Amino acid sequence: MKIEGKRVLVTGAGGFIGSHLVEALVAKGANVKAFVRYNSRNDWGMLKNIPDEVTDKLAVTTGDISDFSVVKRAVENCDIVFHLAALIGIPYSYSAPESYVNTNIKGTLNILQACREEGVEKIVHTSTSEVYGTAKYVPIDENHPLQGQSPYSASKIGADMLALSYFLSFKTPVAIIRPFNTFGPRQSARAVIPTIISQALSEREIHLGSLTPVRDLTYVKDTVNGFINVAESDEAVGEIINVGTGMGITIGELAKKILTLMDCPNTVIHTDEKRVRPEKSEVMQLMCNNSKAKNILGWYPHYSLDEGLKETITWIQQNSDIYKSKVYNV
Repeated sequence: MKIEGKRVLVTGAGGFIGSHLVEALVAKGANVKAFVRYNSRNDWGMLKNIPDEVTDKLAVTTGDISDFSVVKRAVENCDIVFHLAALIGIPYSYSAPESYVNTNIKGTLNILQACREEGVEKIVHTSTSEVYGTAKYVPIDENHPLQGQSPYSASKIGADMLALSYFLSFKTPVAIIRPFNTFGPRQSARAVIPTIISQALSEREIHLGSLTPVRDLTYVKDTVNGFINVAESDEAVGEIINVGTGMGITIGELAKKILTLMDCPNTVIHTDEKRVRPEKSEVMQLMCNNSKAKNILGWYPHYSLDEGLKETITWIQQNSDIYKSKVYNV
């Protein structure tokens, strides 16, 4: 299946990855409908940061992913659905777990049922490496046990299982992409890399949570290519496919690397206890086994960590006004 000319819906289009995916799909000649959460300000999230010539080619629809009637209307006449809409902040899931169930599980159920009823050709459902929890072995392949170490990861496990159940029960053409930690321009300060960069631009000290967890960091353009590869691959239907570099770095080492690239070698890094996850909830090591992505999709990362960080630093420097460096963004 080729994306060009297809009628495509992207849920969560106003988000970090979603906005980059929308941009890439338009460039590939898809007819894109962007689903963003309704608000009275007519705020389309990060879609406002994509070029006007791309926005002009979009059909933007607003609503709540947990409302089936709205989702059903959005899915109508679509060939492919990329489902990215989700609540993703782990710290917020500790205080608002019901919100994560409503959005991540019920929202996914609505997408699956609407796509089933409308006869959609392909659904690409977005998972997360957080569902693996702290690695029992590395690199982590798709057969690794799932561990719900936070309400967020538990809700994503539930959503993934629903997606697989629709494939097994109804032959709904679902494929699951499981990105490891994605970073790049437009990412919110909820994530560690924008947190480090935005603080370094305005402060002499960097305040982070635990510095010892290991993460596998993938530049957003590589992750987006993974989404498109999954959509275009017939072999991906019914499969879960990891997308990550296969390389890990601790948060502390990452912070030092960013400060070096920003020429801020004397900036002090502190562990802030209010940013530290509960001990048994922290995921200590995530490193991707991407063999399946390479074998089925022909996918592999094109950007090195340093290349992606440099582009991210430049973007945040140019858009520093959207980051509140002194505020802990959960």
